[in-house]
Amino acid sequence: MFNNKTILITGGTGSFGHKFIPMTLEKYNPKKIIVFSRDEMKQWEMAKLFPNDDRLRFFIGDVRDRDRLYRALDGVDYVVHAAATKIVPTAEYNPFECIKTNVNGAMNLIDACIDKKVKGCVALSTDKASSPVNLYGASKLASDKLFVSGNAYAGGHETHFSVVRYGNVMGSRGSVIPFFMSIRDQGKLPITDERMTRFMISLEQGVELVWHAFEDMIGGEIYVKKIPSMKVTDLARVVAPEAELEMVGVRPGEKLHEQMIGFEDAPYTYEYPEHFKILPAINDWHKDPRRIKDGVKVAENFVYSSDNNAEWMTDSELQAWLEQNAQSIGRI
Repeated sequence: MFNNKTILITGGTGSFGHKFIPMTLEKYNPKKIIVFSRDEMKQWEMAKLFPNDDRLRFFIGDVRDRDRLYRALDGVDYVVHAAATKIVPTAEYNPFECIKTNVNGAMNLIDACIDKKVKGCVALSTDKASSPVNLYGASKLASDKLFVSGNAYAGGHETHFSVVRYGNVMGSRGSVIPFFMSIRDQGKLPITDERMTRFMISLEQGVELVWHAFEDMIGGEIYVKKIPSMKVTDLARVVAPEAELEMVGVRPGEKLHEQMIGFEDAPYTYEYPEHFKILPAINDWHKDPRRIKDGVKVAENFVYSSDNNAEWMTDSELQAWLEQNAQSIGRI
């Protein structure tokens, strides 16, 4: 799909971009991958990782800047939208800034993709967009709705939009595993609630889900990867077996459990061997055989959350992952 094509990734110097770019360069032979982001230092650091690959280009810009997006999308075939304000407490205390990036930025990108005749755009979402209780989740739910309805908004244009949704990315910057590892020598780890659970997905799985979305989408689908769960107390015990667990209470806007599909979405959700797909409620697209394909309708009261998951990660599986990824945890 990406052979000899030009791909632009917004927020491309983040954790996802650091994994998407080398995996895509290796698996496919794109004409060009454009990293669109606003931090020149992160771009400079990333460029040093690919010193002899002229397929990688860098473009300073912000999704809030509509004109800059139009310039960046000249000649682009596919877009991965990874740019977001995503730290929950940061969004709670800086709500206007969160909306400018996550909602206004999505609107700018949708307009630019349509007008520049981009073939396809896949936006990254989060478990927090399902039944949101914090501003970050609410802004990403709005973003998801924008990208889904963007397929109708495009009118007769050929641009297609879809969304991929996943939970806690193992080892990514700012996530729980590198945080616990950074303070485990202190002998005490803060746990917000002993009941808390999280989904566990690797960056590699996240990239593969985006690839699948581009290959499978008609437009408007939300893809949800089937992944295991783990209790945060068990995760802490594997990362720091000798540390004391200190219960500190739930942070503003924080959920006890991650949810990726709520029962309100069940009427539009289909199951596949390795993922679920939430189809659009608008325009009866959820009845479209081209979008359903070989999917099986989920139960009427279906909910996919980290506490009711059928698959759980064991201590030994997490330990093996930690050993295998020791050099990259928290660095990308």
